Amino acid sequence: MTRTSDRIRRFRLTVAGLVAAAVVAAGCTLPAFAPRTDAEGEAAAPGAAPTWRSCPEVPDEVVGRSAPEIRYECARIQVPRDWAGGSGATAGPGAGQTFEIALLRARSTHQRDRIGTLLVNPGGPGGSGVDTAVYLSFGEQYGGLPDSIMERFDIVGFDPRGVARSSPVECIPDADLDAVFGYDPDPESQESFDDLVALSRRIGQGCGDKYGDQLPLYGTEQAARDMDAVRAAVGDEKLTYLGYSYGTLLGATYAQLFPQRVRALVLDGAVDPRQGLIEGSEGQAKGFERAFDNFTRWCAANAARCPIAPDARAAVTSAIDKAKVSPTRSAGGREATPGWIFYAIVSSLYSESGWQQLAQAIDRLNEGNPGDVFRLADNYADRDDNGRYTNLFDANLAINCADEEERPSLERIRQLQSQWRGQYPLFGPALASGLISCTEWPGGSDPYPTGRADGAPPILVVGTTGDPATPYEQTPALAEMLGVGRVLTWEGEGHTAYPQTTCITEAVDAYLIDLTVPAEGKRCPAR
Repeated sequence: MTRTSDRIRRFRLTVAGLVAAAVVAAGCTLPAFAPRTDAEGEAAAPGAAPTWRSCPEVPDEVVGRSAPEIRYECARIQVPRDWAGGSGATAGPGAGQTFEIALLRARSTHQRDRIGTLLVNPGGPGGSGVDTAVYLSFGEQYGGLPDSIMERFDIVGFDPRGVARSSPVECIPDADLDAVFGYDPDPESQESFDDLVALSRRIGQGCGDKYGDQLPLYGTEQAARDMDAVRAAVGDEKLTYLGYSYGTLLGATYAQLFPQRVRALVLDGAVDPRQGLIEGSEGQAKGFERAFDNFTRWCAANAARCPIAPDARAAVTSAIDKAKVSPTRSAGGREATPGWIFYAIVSSLYSESGWQQLAQAIDRLNEGNPGDVFRLADNYADRDDNGRYTNLFDANLAINCADEEERPSLERIRQLQSQWRGQYPLFGPALASGLISCTEWPGGSDPYPTGRADGAPPILVVGTTGDPATPYEQTPALAEMLGVGRVLTWEGEGHTAYPQTTCITEAVDAYLIDLTVPAEGKRCPAR
């Protein structure tokens, strides 16, 4: 399991779906990322002002069209591969070399009283900020930003180093990603566990062979320093930022490194930076179990909309068990193995709107049709109909593993798998076995800081009580760590809150525009 944000998925589904309304009305699509263009032009040298050019082709590729009355411009900047030595370094990994960082700026034609730039990141790690800026530009009716924000800010998305258009990490073959996602989420036998270790080792070796001692350069602290280069490139004296999920970790790291350069940071779907791999994985196991319990209660209370009622947990567990023995095949011969069913479940829990889709997918799987299971799982995995993947998970592994100094042994992982099976039966074993990836990852680490942001203004930390991926408990923890955090709570379901309801939207907008901090302990109802 990875630290991923549903923000990309929600925008992707909503905007692309409304562009193709008939398809969504049939309930049969969860669009994948479109192919990315590399046509942003020459990258500005480190410290130089970027050259912006019109790029309407990017929204065309991402969602099929541009948003009305929005201008899109793209640019690239160069940053040192290793900020510790700078671009003039002569020794060490990446010495004297640079990465290119891709930027997209969305600007409303109705802009007035411009405050500056709102930099956005969707999380992941591995999510594209360029794509997210496009989704956000479509406005509140499509799940994007309110007009009040679009009229006061340029919206700038950046692909962090190693992601999408920014010197992407690409080292995991599509066939290996198919094997990972399709694998049994709970490899109980020693043979099955050992085979998963061998698969992870092969993936790690391939990435190590390609990138060598530069793998630690993809870590979060380096990317947070890139953010300051982006701030300078757009001409803002101080940073205004909206980060979701893992993007909260980027924002928190920035605040610790550059507290005097913070104007306003919204950190939605908080990650507690002090959690290690084991603590973070157990938190997700607990969070997804809680979200799944909420789904099963909804199912029991809404049997007319939930064809696997009254016992949704039993239906889902039975589907996984059957797939271990005899997986259902699609017309093209693809097998709905336990792994694909598991990731369909995970994908559907990122938003309450996915609950009915999950129930229908399991029901149709029981009837011999795995198509909906594949659509949900492929949406999570960023896999297209031809079996091709974006570099989301290549980057995700590179960044997550670069960040982690302590990696559990295989023996410890095996113990956790058994322990969490009893505590978190559906998600615990998968979260435990997922730890193998970093244990078998080559190269060193470059941990990010985990301290206070002394000298920064108040930072808004937003949490959702029913969040499966970044459980709510991490929200006050991040605010407390920073020392200047102010918690805003949404009593809702799914991953991330802004701009889900009027209450949340008004509180966040007032903070971004006027720097008005919500009252201590402010909570917003689910609806």
